[in-house]
Amino acid sequence: MILLKQGVQGLSVTLQSGLSWARAPAAVLNFNCMLILLPVCRNLLSLIRGNFTCCGRSLRKQLDKNLTFHKLVAYMIALMTAVHTIAHLFNMERFNNSRQGKGDELSTELSELGDEANQTFLNPIRSTSTTPTYVVFTTIAGLTGVIITLALILMITSSMEIIRRCYFEVFWYTHHLFIIFFAGLVFHGAGRIVRSVKTTDPPHNISFCEDQPANWGLIPQCPIPQFAGGFPQTWMWVIGPMVLYLCERIVRFVRYMQTVTYRKIVIRPSKVLELQLVKAGFKMEVGQYVFLNCPDISQLEWHPFTMTSAPEEDFFSVHIRVVGDWTEKLMNRSSDHYVTPLPRVDGPFGTASEDVFDYEVSMLVGCGIGVTPFASILKSIWYKFKESNPTLRTRKIYFYWLCRETHAFEWFADLLQVLEREMEERGMGSFLTYKLFLTGWDQSHAAHVKVHFDKDTDVVTGLKQKTYYGRPHWDNEFTEIRNNHPTSVVGTFLCGPEALAKTLEKKCAKFSVVDPRGIKFYFNKENF
Repeated sequence: MILLKQGVQGLSVTLQSGLSWARAPAAVLNFNCMLILLPVCRNLLSLIRGNFTCCGRSLRKQLDKNLTFHKLVAYMIALMTAVHTIAHLFNMERFNNSRQGKGDELSTELSELGDEANQTFLNPIRSTSTTPTYVVFTTIAGLTGVIITLALILMITSSMEIIRRCYFEVFWYTHHLFIIFFAGLVFHGAGRIVRSVKTTDPPHNISFCEDQPANWGLIPQCPIPQFAGGFPQTWMWVIGPMVLYLCERIVRFVRYMQTVTYRKIVIRPSKVLELQLVKAGFKMEVGQYVFLNCPDISQLEWHPFTMTSAPEEDFFSVHIRVVGDWTEKLMNRSSDHYVTPLPRVDGPFGTASEDVFDYEVSMLVGCGIGVTPFASILKSIWYKFKESNPTLRTRKIYFYWLCRETHAFEWFADLLQVLEREMEERGMGSFLTYKLFLTGWDQSHAAHVKVHFDKDTDVVTGLKQKTYYGRPHWDNEFTEIRNNHPTSVVGTFLCGPEALAKTLEKKCAKFSVVDPRGIKFYFNKENF
């Protein structure tokens, strides 16, 4: 026997299990929509990461995975939206069948309620000629459901890796459909399509009346049941994160309005543009990044770039590799043929590299332009040595840089030469061990290296440390570090591709010693 249970009495008769299949995903959606905005409140995350002493290493590592968490929540929203939508499509068909009299006597009687005066309806399909499609596109719940589903599909499909890398503008603009998504989400429940039994006087005796719908309104125990839509709840879940995100955007707007001036513009080899910028009150830490906007190119596009300057310098700099339309236009406008427009800057924001000085031994791995956060770190180390900073906890740094072409080494080699000279003068030549790996070369380059192999300095970089050809043998590198520092805690930092991240994370786990007094490798990766 089917009972009209409290909360959604009547609907469980008409929709059966379809009601649960729709409402359970809706509850999960509310929770996940509450979470989805929090990982992209970058100022909030930077505040937690940088200023709260209670934020230990383990928590900071989780904060560094904010975008991964954001994606996982998005996947769950997509899955629950699909289940919720499919369930309601079946529910609308059941509503229609009940209205057409194709269901049992009780569901048919419930669907006909509301046709006469002093009655309230349960079934949103109010006539036998109304189709489910008409209800979907003419009710608040149906129309907002279609809108937010389309917005979600566009946001998720444009977030695919290949789209973000090749057509970043498509990703950037479609992702702002989140405004429509959240607006539709808040109003979605306002249609109050899920209706439940109201308390009447005398009360409707459910267990007594459900088997005799023909007597509803005719006997005292069975007054005609009255229905009302449930109070919308989604807004209560998302209002807090929406306010936080609004505050985030206000802070970003204030930063947007602050004036930025150029200190120097340098066009480096391998299509790398260096911008040295000055902004009043700007303070940074090593490894942090900023978002740049160039209104002359696009009013809405913001792109993240790691800063290559040190906190001790009176300016901040970024190195930008030309990889798309936006960066190419910026490079062109920075040449002699254009008056370079002033950029807008939002940031700085914290990253995993901020923790580099918390480790006694640090292992830095950069790929191509991914060396930028480590440029900031190495510059800061040079300043700390120069000022004899006693707070420097780090005692050894291993630096690895992997590049496909020789020109990529040129802009960074000057810094390494200064560090080499500075550390030798201070008798600390062993503080920094660096290895440069060239992963791509042609036959003419190989012949040139062979001829000049006996020189004291490297033919590619001019450094004393010779360039390696090929890729590192990571087992050998980790073994060497473990042998040199058997009781140390080693921070491994990567700014590079995901494939290498998986490899290094496995090596950190493999070469860490179970003994509490043994060496431990902690993996950290830059995420933007």
